[in-house]
Amino acid sequence: MAWLLLIVAGLLETVFAVSLKLSDGFTRLGWVLLFLVSASASFGLLAMALRSLPVGTAYAVWTGIGAVGTAIVGMIAFRDPVTAGRLVSLVLVVVGLVGLQLTSSQSGAES
Repeated sequence: MAWLLLIVAGLLETVFAVSLKLSDGFTRLGWVLLFLVSASASFGLLAMALRSLPVGTAYAVWTGIGAVGTAIVGMIAFRDPVTAGRLVSLVLVVVGLVGLQLTSSQSGAES
């Protein structure tokens, strides 16, 4: 259950990062509100996941999911550059996140 909470928290990190961009420096109220709600929910779910997951693993996975998700949204919605190097780097981040999850399970943390 903790891993599911962490994954949702990471996805919400993507939502709050994109909302922050679209808020145009906190000048567009709807996007500001979405930022505040998604950031609060993301931090809340992270806090709940931290009850049973190692802090280093959970934080790395949370930020990794948010970073990869935000980069993908940036490439699709904001025309950020799509290069082989960027794509390989994102794959490496995902491989690292999976590795953290696998090694955390082996150490007795809840999966």
